[in-house]
Amino acid sequence: MDIETRRTPIDLKELHRASAAGTCFICELIDRNPEFEHEIICETDHAVAFLSKFPTMFGYCLIAPKRHLEQVTGDFSEAEYLDLQRVIYRLSEAVRKVLAPERVYILSLGSQQANAHVHWHIAPLPPGVPLAEQQYHALMHENGVVTPTKESCVAFVKRLRECLRDL
Repeated sequence: MDIETRRTPIDLKELHRASAAGTCFICELIDRNPEFEHEIICETDHAVAFLSKFPTMFGYCLIAPKRHLEQVTGDFSEAEYLDLQRVIYRLSEAVRKVLAPERVYILSLGSQQANAHVHWHIAPLPPGVPLAEQQYHALMHENGVVTPTKESCVAFVKRLRECLRDL
């Protein structure tokens, strides 16, 4: 599988402007608006998982509830939260098995000012990344993004789906 690790700069002002434009990209993705198309990995009745359009590491995935919820715990019942966490766990395990990363980072990011729809990030750290370029450095768009080919993303998603079926 072609895995791009070289980072290229990204226009952060444009990324921030688009994120704060008032349109919920996750709701638009769920509604299948072609202007917000992403490579969808899997869906349940209540969640959707998809590849990041601006990944800082190859295989960077996002998982969100289908309902527009904004609080990482407060908008969920305990049962709803745990159901979503099972999806996060399963996809993280699939990413780990397919890519064999040094570490899989799982976190919820976002802001009421931009990307208010709560979502979780699954970010696989490739093996061999120097310590100074791991953790926050690896996650930060300020340090550039990887630009995998469409073909490598499709192949990766196919392998993830196969792995998810076997879990």
